Amino acid sequence: MYIVQIASECAPVIKAGGLGDVVYGLSRDIERRNHTLEIILPMYDCMKYDKIWNLHIAYEHLNVPWYGGTIHTSVYCGWVDGLQCFFIQPHSNDNFFNRGCYYGNNDDYMRFTFFSKAALEFLLASGKRPDIIHCHDWQTGLVPVMLFEQYSWLGMGDVRVCFTIHNFKHQGVAGKDILWATRLNNEPHFFSYDRLRDNFNPFGLNLMKGGIVYSNHVNTVSPHHAWEARYTDVSYGLGHTLDVHQSKFNGILNGIDYKTWNPEEDTHVPHHFSIDDLSGKLKNKKALRDRLLLRDEKKPIVAFIGRLDQQKGVELVHHSIYYCLRNNAQFVLLGSPTGREINEHFWREKHNLNDSPDCHLELGFDEDLAHLIYAGADMIVVPSSFEPCGLTQMIGLRYGTVPVVRGVGGLVDTVFDKDYDQFHEEEERNGYVFYQNDRPALESALERAIGLWHHYPLEFQKLQKQGMKYDYSWKRSGQEYIDLYETIRHKKEEVVEDEEK
Repeated sequence: MYIVQIASECAPVIKAGGLGDVVYGLSRDIERRNHTLEIILPMYDCMKYDKIWNLHIAYEHLNVPWYGGTIHTSVYCGWVDGLQCFFIQPHSNDNFFNRGCYYGNNDDYMRFTFFSKAALEFLLASGKRPDIIHCHDWQTGLVPVMLFEQYSWLGMGDVRVCFTIHNFKHQGVAGKDILWATRLNNEPHFFSYDRLRDNFNPFGLNLMKGGIVYSNHVNTVSPHHAWEARYTDVSYGLGHTLDVHQSKFNGILNGIDYKTWNPEEDTHVPHHFSIDDLSGKLKNKKALRDRLLLRDEKKPIVAFIGRLDQQKGVELVHHSIYYCLRNNAQFVLLGSPTGREINEHFWREKHNLNDSPDCHLELGFDEDLAHLIYAGADMIVVPSSFEPCGLTQMIGLRYGTVPVVRGVGGLVDTVFDKDYDQFHEEEERNGYVFYQNDRPALESALERAIGLWHHYPLEFQKLQKQGMKYDYSWKRSGQEYIDLYETIRHKKEEVVEDEEK
């Protein structure tokens, strides 16, 4: 098959979050299966150009229709770890991608509307006719809309679209100006409830909703999160739309790159180890303590790695620090605060705990330190309020770092409670799960994990190894996507279905 990914991120050249890792990891797996794959990305001024090999102009004079005229656009080509990528660079006073950042501008909806239009125009003008276009999140939600309404009549009628939603919280609600900019124009048509009109804002066009309605298939990034999106409030108002289109909606668990995350050959850590020999993990624990100036005592290290925001359960993260310090454990945090209040709060905590021999808070992100924490910590806490998939717990399992997680989203699909899981045999259980979003629930799970480490060390080591047995690479998930591509590739049915009012 010939597959084109259209996305706003792809690690390591463009990465603001997990989306970049997923586009990169999935693309690598698709190529390993001998399919033809290309990626179309915005050409941000702030992306990591040193990660691109042989960047050159591939299409110099692409005139993208925009309002009543065109925007002269260049398309560059380069390779990112062997993946062929095309970068869209418009030449206009709007400076869509010359902002020094990937997201966060008031006109983001218009920036990515142009990107979606330019990506399709590039495919049309260059004669590229992929079997599958795989687009991601609201930033590319208009791709299936414009493909069906415009480009299918220009020789691209056989192209099929898979639309993956990584985070329902950000949906890209825009005004009618996107219709006139892209020449979709027909306001009554697109403002109908069964197409793009936002479910709760009659004057807004919801780009994510457009992706759901017009694509051939929609998925989110774990089976349990797909269930949550339909039956709880984590879909942020799109539950009814998903219910109407349930026949083409499912969840496919993300994978992690086992080349990057491999304790047997990780270049970021001083000591390698495996499921058959965990002695290197103990040495990494000593190296972690030395680096962070923690005392070397017979205590477990509990870690947190990730963003510090409401989605990640920031209040419970804070509580877990002090619970561990009160209960004979050390705590290491590597996190990037989002928002002024959270940032100020954790900087105060960092100063308060600066002299503690059992705690270190590192605010920001450090790739080397992240690898060392995974390799040296005994447990990793993931108390998310919602979590579409989650990579932290899967990386922890890979490194024998027992996850303590809240039972939401992809965390439920990957972590199985040692004491209470009813669906897995004892030898299949790999961590600790709590469900209520409160302190007593978190404390109960941490108490069991820390207690097992202190009182039953052989049982704890057995739990570590049971977690390391799991394969959460792209091997299985990649095959699920290939099977999905094959299915929708041969479907000829119309993608737009009428919604019931």
